[in-house]
Amino acid sequence: MSDVTLDPRQRAPSPAVVGPTNKVAQLKGYLENPALIQRDSLISITPTPAVSSAPIRFRKSLRTTVYEVMRDRGWKETDSESDWDFFWADVHWVHEMFDHIYLSENQKINHFRNHYELTRKDLLVKNVKRMIKTMEKEYGKVEAAKFEFISTSYVLPQEHALFQEEFKRNPGSTWIMKPVGKAQGKGIFLINKMSQISQWRKDPRVKATSKGVSSQSDENEKGRDEAPEAYIVQRYIDNPYLIGGKKFDIRIYVLVTSYYPLVVYIHRNGFCRFSNYHFTMNVKDISNLYIHATNVAIQKTAPKYDSEKGCKWLLRNLKLYLLSKHDSNTIDELFTEMEALIVRSLMAVQKVMINDKHCFELYGYDILIDNNLKPWLLEVNASPSLTSETQFDYELKHSMLNDTFDVIDLEKKVSGVKNRTRVGGFDLVYNDGPVKHERTSNYISYLGKNIIK
Repeated sequence: MSDVTLDPRQRAPSPAVVGPTNKVAQLKGYLENPALIQRDSLISITPTPAVSSAPIRFRKSLRTTVYEVMRDRGWKETDSESDWDFFWADVHWVHEMFDHIYLSENQKINHFRNHYELTRKDLLVKNVKRMIKTMEKEYGKVEAAKFEFISTSYVLPQEHALFQEEFKRNPGSTWIMKPVGKAQGKGIFLINKMSQISQWRKDPRVKATSKGVSSQSDENEKGRDEAPEAYIVQRYIDNPYLIGGKKFDIRIYVLVTSYYPLVVYIHRNGFCRFSNYHFTMNVKDISNLYIHATNVAIQKTAPKYDSEKGCKWLLRNLKLYLLSKHDSNTIDELFTEMEALIVRSLMAVQKVMINDKHCFELYGYDILIDNNLKPWLLEVNASPSLTSETQFDYELKHSMLNDTFDVIDLEKKVSGVKNRTRVGGFDLVYNDGPVKHERTSNYISYLGKNIIK
């Protein structure tokens, strides 16, 4: 693995330089003179008492773990459509209603207006590709290569011809097809022949509807009911790192409180999701999603699934396992590189995001590690599952959500410090520039480390 640092030695551009020309010039200045904020200098150990004892009034879309966390904090539920302090909304409400309401100074909502620039698979690929071109043009291939964390991808049916040319250059290669706007493994399948694409295009089950393409851009899909559903096809990572012969991916929780300036927190506690069957690239098993997909929604239907144990490890347990197999510098580098991948993906969409002081976003990042210990970004979820499969799953999500609300601080418990560097399990990793550990010369990620309350 090559040397890696958290940043790509870049800082986020200010709102005044978001245009395509001077954005690059601003980035160049940051490359030459990075400013690092000391991570431990602003830690608040004990929050100050709440300014007001009035309970927070909340609305919610679903009754999941987040509902229990809000109730446990003493917040009061309201059915009012406008008289609330906080609304945990689903993305459908955001798309349909957000542009038609006025939010008062104290109100907060859990999505940015156009979050789909990051969370819809085709738009994520488009934004990252654009960033790679910008970086290569201004700084060269070495800097651009730092943004190559998504496997080769094409959007179908629009880029079918380009994909066909790529496939001809690599005959017999395996690719994975994913609908651009669905989650939980719905609609995914693997292919190793171009004829399978032709069959897919004719399959009536993948004909688009205004809802079927993506709830994130329904208005753009009206009148296209006869077109094939939009899919993304990506080169399948056929050399995943295996544990016990099984494939896994990693879920990391990322909290963005602002895009201008870019402010990013990453939670130390995540988990990895395992498949139930041993991994193989045998052609006869190409359609077996119990081997190739790690989504819990798929794996819990497997005959071997144990509902009491589930199919997850805590991230810190994964880190301990990896440390038993590799030297500590290698694993520190891997986890730091995963953190850098997250920050770079957010930088890639920052220019197109609509910032709003009323909004924040809790993303679920899915990352896969290959057998060369290279991390790959699979997708970013705008609404990561907050239901719990097991008791440990519940405790992890409950704690993470409680930390989320501590960062947002609707109760106004903390005054005088805008962006604390450590809140529960969340570490501030980017605050209009990379955040550096105090008293350390080399950056090391806190991902997977123990949380000390």
